[in-house]
Amino acid sequence: MRLLHTSDWHLGRSFHRMSLLHAQRDFIDHLVRTVREHDVDAVLVAGDVYDRAVPPLAAVELFDRALHRLAGLGVPTVMISGNHDSPRRLGVGAGLIERAGIHLRTDPAACGTPVVLSDAHGDVAFYGLPYLEPALVREELGARGAGHTAVLEAAMARVRADLAARPAGTRSVVLAHAFVTGGAVSDSERDITVGGVASVPAEVFDGVDYTALGHLHGCQALTERVRYSGSPLAYSFSEADHRKTMWLVDLDGDGAVTAERLDCPVPRPLARLRGRLDDLLADPRLERHEQAWVEATLTDPQRPDEPMARLAARFPHVVSLVLEPDRAPEDPLASYAQRLRGRDDRQIAEDFVAHVRGGRGPDDAERAVLTAALDSVRLAGAETLPEEAR
Repeated sequence: MRLLHTSDWHLGRSFHRMSLLHAQRDFIDHLVRTVREHDVDAVLVAGDVYDRAVPPLAAVELFDRALHRLAGLGVPTVMISGNHDSPRRLGVGAGLIERAGIHLRTDPAACGTPVVLSDAHGDVAFYGLPYLEPALVREELGARGAGHTAVLEAAMARVRADLAARPAGTRSVVLAHAFVTGGAVSDSERDITVGGVASVPAEVFDGVDYTALGHLHGCQALTERVRYSGSPLAYSFSEADHRKTMWLVDLDGDGAVTAERLDCPVPRPLARLRGRLDDLLADPRLERHEQAWVEATLTDPQRPDEPMARLAARFPHVVSLVLEPDRAPEDPLASYAQRLRGRDDRQIAEDFVAHVRGGRGPDDAERAVLTAALDSVRLAGAETLPEEAR
């Protein structure tokens, strides 16, 4: 059976306030062509269909168009909700849509109920595990712990129980939206940290022939059977070096996997430039970036006059300006930036406690309070942040 694995469409998202709607429409066109040209038997979409829980109307219309075109191909599609999606909104009409061969899996309670497709070698059971927020699904799934690993283990226990009751030789595919240990992250993924731990081991998915992952935006294979497709478009400059692709996966009669990366259309390349303004404007080696979306990090000791306008004269698609002036190591502003670099919100909060108490950091009970407060804010704000703050 031939599968096309994709994820993280983030319909409705912009790039530094530049609309990506046309690029997302081009990707859907490319997806449909790929399904047709490569004789795909099933399309897998591993979450984050939309960029927000309440997507803009244009994104909803594009999604509707994508569903109609996929259904028109007569090729089944299995799709799960991600942490950016509203499961209830995405799942509206799922029962009716299923009649057209579009299988939306947004209900955690149904993770052990597969979509069963068949080929010449027999059945393949597709299990959709939507994004599982531990605080919301722990009790429903009967998880033994409060973190991501515990809820995914509980979901996979349901998958294995259902699979064990099926005829011998039934092959299995799991779609999941999670941060799996070993995956390379970017700045584009929303933090899903719970209790300070966001990642889960790849071993959670042991025993499954193929696991189609979503959430991380870089295409990568954690094992031969556990892979991220990545996002089809770049959504931050941290993805400048990504090769945007989908996985074309062949699952043979014995459950063996072979996979090939298929490139996605690139609307405009990304370039991250760093240096003093005059050097960036004069360097002939940067000519190849003049039509790229540019993030310029200026290292001038003093802020230059009108830096954005001057950059735009050479790089008309500059969309991001970062000021990081060269500073002496003893400069307090330089040392402060270095202390913060690479530290998450929990670590910064704990450092602040230690700072105001003369070096004595939080004890275990205080650390638990801080963690609970940060998790509460993250959960409460997930559906209310404006787009540019995400």
